[in-house]
Amino acid sequence: MTRTADQPRMASSRRARRTLAGFVVAALLTAGCTLPAFAPRTEAEGVAAPTGSTPTWRPCPEVPDELVGRGAPNMRYECTRIAVPRDWGNGTGATAGPGAGQTFEIALLRARSTKQRDRIGSLVINPGGPGGSGVDTAVYLSFGSQFGGLPASITERFDIVGFDPRGVSRSSPVKCISDADLDASFGYDPDPASQSAFDGFVGLSQRIGRGCGDRYGDQLPLYGTEQAARDMDAVRAAVGDDKLTYLGYSYGTLLGATYAQLYPQRVRALVLDGAVDPQQRLIEGSESQARGFERAFTNFTNWCAANAGRCPIAPDARAAVTSAIDKAKVSPVRGDDGREATAGWVFYAVISSLYTESGWQELAQAIDKLAEGDPKDVFRLADAYAGREDNGHYSNLFDANLAINCADETEKPSRQQIRQLQSEWRTKYPLFGPALAVGMLSCVEWPGGRDPYPTGKAHGAPPIVVVGTTGDPATPYEQTPRLASMLGVGRVLTWEGEGHTAYPQTSCITNAVDAYLINLTVPREGLRCPPR
Repeated sequence: MTRTADQPRMASSRRARRTLAGFVVAALLTAGCTLPAFAPRTEAEGVAAPTGSTPTWRPCPEVPDELVGRGAPNMRYECTRIAVPRDWGNGTGATAGPGAGQTFEIALLRARSTKQRDRIGSLVINPGGPGGSGVDTAVYLSFGSQFGGLPASITERFDIVGFDPRGVSRSSPVKCISDADLDASFGYDPDPASQSAFDGFVGLSQRIGRGCGDRYGDQLPLYGTEQAARDMDAVRAAVGDDKLTYLGYSYGTLLGATYAQLYPQRVRALVLDGAVDPQQRLIEGSESQARGFERAFTNFTNWCAANAGRCPIAPDARAAVTSAIDKAKVSPVRGDDGREATAGWVFYAVISSLYTESGWQELAQAIDKLAEGDPKDVFRLADAYAGREDNGHYSNLFDANLAINCADETEKPSRQQIRQLQSEWRTKYPLFGPALAVGMLSCVEWPGGRDPYPTGKAHGAPPIVVVGTTGDPATPYEQTPRLASMLGVGRVLTWEGEGHTAYPQTSCITNAVDAYLINLTVPREGLRCPPR
């Protein structure tokens, strides 16, 4: 299980039915968390349409029913599947090697407003991860701006199309990590200081990698980002658009950037929100996240000090959180069901809460209750991140996350180097540095070959809008101009806010992105939107 956390957090469906507004917002704005319960996979979903053929769409109201309890007003939902080559090779399908002649099935959902007028085409969505479900996210976004979804100005001009990338959720899902190993990984000491503790995490990472290698073998590299970007062009063709209009969050920005390099002439408009810098490798990316989370946590502690009435761990929130993690290492609080809130679970409750500013008060309350002997809120926050259901079962988010991230990654630091970085980053980023260093072991111990994505210009593509949030913990703002510069056609749009991703959080951001998606009006150079 990777310790980096750039994938979108999604609240569970049981929580969604209690608070739909918070559910939709969480699905968009946070990272590294749970997928909702998946809609049932039934024979009614049909046989996947062959690559290049016109798929048959069928009504699928059961998907929003399962996720949220109902569909959005004035929305119709249709689903289909398309078959894509497991190995695209040069773009038409490999004729030799692992996966040659075989296909993956890609699941799609289309949400179409009954109030649609002057239709432009489809807006294809990817929520990030890697491992997040675009099918689920399309449902959430369909509920409109009053619930944190897309504004009517968008849903009345576009079909909202979500797809689960290869290996994710409904699309030939990767599943090779046991619930017990995921429990052990999330619950593990985030800073295993002793050599024996460090070696224990090495052993756990090896066991996870071995299990996935035994199951998928030499086909593991086929889950990489470049293959998924080629799938996305098949999605574009399946919805009948000559050019792609796309909204990608977090890891979805990397997927969109890869598409723009492969198919620049097929781009209509791309919004890349929560930018990932494709040119940074494993060590640089892990340190960037350590820095980003440390900065976001400092912002949280400053908020606590200034809002003591809403923050029960004020005035020194950092001391309270650090103390909670330290105590959990030696004497974890046990819940009513016997489950122990170990240091790892407390740490991931912190991670989970930093993806939105609205999570700060939840974190403060959870740490306060933990000190009183009640770990329920810590588990609720951490489980939302991990994709863990009440019965202890996990979605395949982190199976897919590992398969995709590790297929992409060519850098392989030694265990000794990781151990050294753990020590160095403990000094530079005391709460998050060690965990981000040790987390690199997940891909270091991963089997199989690698299939890195391209990192160049999108020659011939139109302007691409790259959105960054100054307080983003998971994809720190510094990555935004780097992605825009790499593509050569990027235009930076800045939100001076907190949390992971920006659209459609404020009127300034929403107006700028909507004008681009609808009219292809590029935001003015240097546009910075205020927090509110």
